[in-house]
Amino acid sequence: MPARRRSPRMRTDNIRLGNGARIHAGALQPADAGQAARRPVLVFLHEGLGSTRMWKGFPQALCDVAGCEGLLFDRQGHGQSDPQQQPRTIHYLHRYGLEELPQVLAQAIPERDYIVIGHSDGGSIGLLHAAERPARLRGLITLAAHIYVEDVTLQGIRDALDAWHAGKLRGLARYHGDRVEQVFMAWNATWLTPAFAHWNMAYALPAISVPTCVMQGAGDQYATVQHMHDIAAGIHAATDQLLPDCGHSPHLENPEATLQAMQQVLQDWGVLA
Repeated sequence: MPARRRSPRMRTDNIRLGNGARIHAGALQPADAGQAARRPVLVFLHEGLGSTRMWKGFPQALCDVAGCEGLLFDRQGHGQSDPQQQPRTIHYLHRYGLEELPQVLAQAIPERDYIVIGHSDGGSIGLLHAAERPARLRGLITLAAHIYVEDVTLQGIRDALDAWHAGKLRGLARYHGDRVEQVFMAWNATWLTPAFAHWNMAYALPAISVPTCVMQGAGDQYATVQHMHDIAAGIHAATDQLLPDCGHSPHLENPEATLQAMQQVLQDWGVLA
């Protein structure tokens, strides 16, 4: 059955950050939970315009084939979590990866090993988090992550702005409610601000010591294939994989191939043993 059609078995909860913000989180159980307690939790980090619901059925499908529990959450300012109280800066990915994510993990899955699976912004956040070498992190899979800004990235974001003004992205409201314009404009304006053109987090990659697989869709409209290779080259013993017949969201555009690729990665890492 295609991954996107699976109905998630998710238990939701709220987490409080140190700044008082409420974070909406969900826990997934695999269809066969017999080995789940001894396996790492799969932690899914959504994209820059995303939320837990925008993953659709993919996290549940991966948890099922891996026999692992899962954790999803809406970052502050997204989905059903509290809105941002301060304007977004060009350092927003660092704040999410180094401040928010550790707090969520400490409350949601204390004393559990975990593997991060991050899409787009979520992949970049996962890279920054992994570079801190957290004790319980056992692996990292990125989908369409970024470590620097390319011309194709900026063009893709300009195209998204045109689509927004043309009313083609209003469907995002089903995930963000009446905050949809705030979410979109914060993301779009940050990436298009002149100061962000020099953003680069390649310096962090050599510090990553866990098994890492860098994935990207062959038709990604926000990055070149070289970007994927550069991420993998900066991490010791990392692998990369180009996924066919998909663009920036492989888990939605070609969920079967993405699911099989991630299942194989987890198998190679010994997670499914």
